[in-house]
Amino acid sequence: MRFDGKIVLITGGARGIGRATAHAFAREGATVVLAGRDAAALAEAVKEIGSERADHVVADVTDPASAAAMVETVAGRHGALHVAVNNAGILGAAGPVADIDTAAWDEVLAVNLTGVFLSMKHEIAHMRAHGGGAVVNVSSNIGAHGRRPGLAAYAASKAAVSVLTRTAALDHVADGVRVNAVSPGATDTPMSLLPGETPAERAERMRATPSGRVADTAEVAETILWLASDAASHVVGHDLVVDGGVTA
Repeated sequence: MRFDGKIVLITGGARGIGRATAHAFAREGATVVLAGRDAAALAEAVKEIGSERADHVVADVTDPASAAAMVETVAGRHGALHVAVNNAGILGAAGPVADIDTAAWDEVLAVNLTGVFLSMKHEIAHMRAHGGGAVVNVSSNIGAHGRRPGLAAYAASKAAVSVLTRTAALDHVADGVRVNAVSPGATDTPMSLLPGETPAERAERMRATPSGRVADTAEVAETILWLASDAASHVVGHDLVVDGGVTA
């Protein structure tokens, strides 16, 4: 019960890594607040976890007012915010740089980078004023660690999240706020499927990688929990890759 009595905010918490992370925190005693734009999906996730351990708030992390209200709502309802996991992200349309639509580029950067910035801005401000806390940003092994053809917007956004994480960590470690990132590789979620690819085809593709498989969402969740826990109390500004050796 590493997080007994802790309040944890998870953006993009309705699905995939965010949902698995919410389950993991709840099992360890935390109250988890899931944030996202899909109210029905959030409510379903809360029901699955159990209302005694979970809550949700509808928020758009690309909107400054909504990001601020998200943190205010969590603190107002639960009296504190101890851990924030900034997981909301999109892959965006695939294609070579010369063919990327400007609107599609803007959307990926808005969600994946500006959304993390706006969320951190308000999460850290609250934590700084209330004794500290821990922030874990979900980046990717595509970006600072590796690249893939056709994913320029996604790679650029995630590389920027890695740098933003390190800079924020230096800015706020003296405030008692630890900021780190986790960079998953292919994980058992729809986002890791190539256009038109089935899970079986993905499994076949992943056999050529060092680990020979995709990660389970629970494996990524456990890494996030470690970074947020007291066991990682001296880990600051780190970007921990979880990709089975793909970018080793």
